[in-house]
Amino acid sequence: MARPSYLRALAALLPGMTTLVCASLRDTPDVGTTPRLDLDVEVAVERFRGLAGMLPGAAIRYAVKANPHPALLRALVRAGCGFDVASPAEVGAALAAGARPEDLVHSNPIARRDHLRVCGLLGVRHFVVDSLQEVDKLADEVPGALVLARLLTSGAGSDWPLSRKFGCTPEHAVELLGRVAARGLRPVGVAFHVGSQQRDPQAWGPPIHAAAGVFAAMASAGHPLDLLDLGGGFPADHEGLTADLQTYGRVIEGHVDAAFGDRRPQLVLEPGRGIVGDAGTLVARVIAVIDRGERRWVHLDAGVFTGLVETLEEAIRYRLESDRHGPSVPCVLAGPTCDSADVLYEHVPVDLPIDLREGDEIRFRSAGAYTTCYSTVGFNGFEPLPTVLVR
Repeated sequence: MARPSYLRALAALLPGMTTLVCASLRDTPDVGTTPRLDLDVEVAVERFRGLAGMLPGAAIRYAVKANPHPALLRALVRAGCGFDVASPAEVGAALAAGARPEDLVHSNPIARRDHLRVCGLLGVRHFVVDSLQEVDKLADEVPGALVLARLLTSGAGSDWPLSRKFGCTPEHAVELLGRVAARGLRPVGVAFHVGSQQRDPQAWGPPIHAAAGVFAAMASAGHPLDLLDLGGGFPADHEGLTADLQTYGRVIEGHVDAAFGDRRPQLVLEPGRGIVGDAGTLVARVIAVIDRGERRWVHLDAGVFTGLVETLEEAIRYRLESDRHGPSVPCVLAGPTCDSADVLYEHVPVDLPIDLREGDEIRFRSAGAYTTCYSTVGFNGFEPLPTVLVR
């Protein structure tokens, strides 16, 4: 029989989980309806297997925030994948998909106290922190938790850096993990993230070597660590060149060997875009083609607020396709809302067919990550993207 505290945790979880699941599903649109995300779950599973082969023996924890569609999560569970979660709602989505609590890592270093409590009651044991304050909060709410300290990285080489908000120095990590032990929690490892769509395999080198120093200091203090969480950052097939997975694996493996030798820790990966990015195609429709002086503007029915937020500052540049194949001209690409920030590509225009017309489709390839879930919920009355499962 379930404990009352467990039932209370489930009750607290339901509103957020309902929002998350509904946002990922929406009403299934009719064929041809735009905008939408066409999602091929099998491609994501193949990418998971490729990442597993890249670093044999590493535990893979898919970042639910990238795309929480239930069919995707269920397929990944069946393939043997665990999950990186950041909230009770994501924990609930992972458990509903069949994941085991022990295969979840709560990687949000700053969390609401009640959210930590709910995650603990639902069985999550691994938590990532980067401050003494969060250690104390976690000790209060999840006694006995297994804790990793998150290191700060520069994010250099990534299209979407993650360097400002989270992370601590190696010296602070040693202090933090010491506090973990003093508060009755178990220090188990070090985590970091080198930035999303990381194009430089060498970016993992400096934090791996910094983590080895933290491991050595903690071993000397009588608290040996055994987990090294390499985070995500593995790229999707966006514009620009990236190395293949084998190169990433070979470079990372070399740094782990050089830093740890025969005291190799258990490795953990937390890919999001690297698993689901190439599994999705965002399909939008042209609503206007306008010549403003010497510049051609193409307006679509999807934009920054309706699935393409990662085009802000033109950080993520998707590969575009249309059904027209004539000569092309540089175009500014914009979304459908009345907000002036709803411009996708302007500083570096995109080449689109000169005969592009209202009603034509534009497809954003490798758009499975951070499109259906990383958006507003109804700005200007435009709904987030619905998902269509293909194959």
